[in-house]
Amino acid sequence: MKTLPKAAGLGFKPDHFAAIMAEPPALGFFEVHAENYMGAGGLPHAQLAAIRADHALSLHGVGLSIGGPGRLNADHLARLRRLCDRYQPESFSEHLAWSSHGTDYLNDLLPLPYTDETLALVCDHVDEAQAALGRRILIENPSTYVLFEQSVIPEVDFLYEIARRTGCGLLLDVNNVFVSCTNHRTDPRRWLADFPLHLVGEIHLGGHASEELPSGPFLIDSHDSEVADPVWTLFTEVIARTGPLPTLVEWDNDLPDWSTLRAEAARAQHILDQGEHHLARAS
Repeated sequence: MKTLPKAAGLGFKPDHFAAIMAEPPALGFFEVHAENYMGAGGLPHAQLAAIRADHALSLHGVGLSIGGPGRLNADHLARLRRLCDRYQPESFSEHLAWSSHGTDYLNDLLPLPYTDETLALVCDHVDEAQAALGRRILIENPSTYVLFEQSVIPEVDFLYEIARRTGCGLLLDVNNVFVSCTNHRTDPRRWLADFPLHLVGEIHLGGHASEELPSGPFLIDSHDSEVADPVWTLFTEVIARTGPLPTLVEWDNDLPDWSTLRAEAARAQHILDQGEHHLARAS
């Protein structure tokens, strides 16, 4: 199975289709939210097929509810399988989160308590998803705003154990690391130092919103602005350790013009190129 190129990518938005077609960018890949392409045809698929013809593709799920109770939704899994079969993406990823209650689906990615019981549940769901999709998937670290008293497993260990038990890979969202660690008053560098970088199949970068509370800064993973300088710094430090990895710049809300997005991707690509040169000199 092909893998994503170790280069910078962008999320594809229909607003930018004309600009992309007019001047195909030198990007490593495009990523789309899988749930936006669950229909059988129409303009969305016509545009995605045109993008796919010239670029590597990553599908990013937001509705599988890996951390939800009970079995995964069989109909949703079947639709995901058809989408993967149709476009043969180089990568499929989902979030370490839950978003469903019974038959109701919430427009959010909600956190989990890190317990042995939750770990077993998530691993069962990852196994179920990989079997249904016929492919290895990546699980993304979440952005979190609360901590659970029930949690007994550090988040990094929880993610590593999911990968060890199921054979899945990990998607490292550096912005989520910065958001969560800032909110919980912990050190993002310590978090990243403990993270199993050898299991990372893709990196995400994105913008966040900030509010100042009496207790200090509170950050929200908003995907509506440029990547913040502290996140670029953390990303640079990660790439210095790993070398280039497939890296997506996420910008889902308050979309800018195409040139602004391309500039963000170019900045990520420059850091990836520097990481490659650094490793070459070290060897």
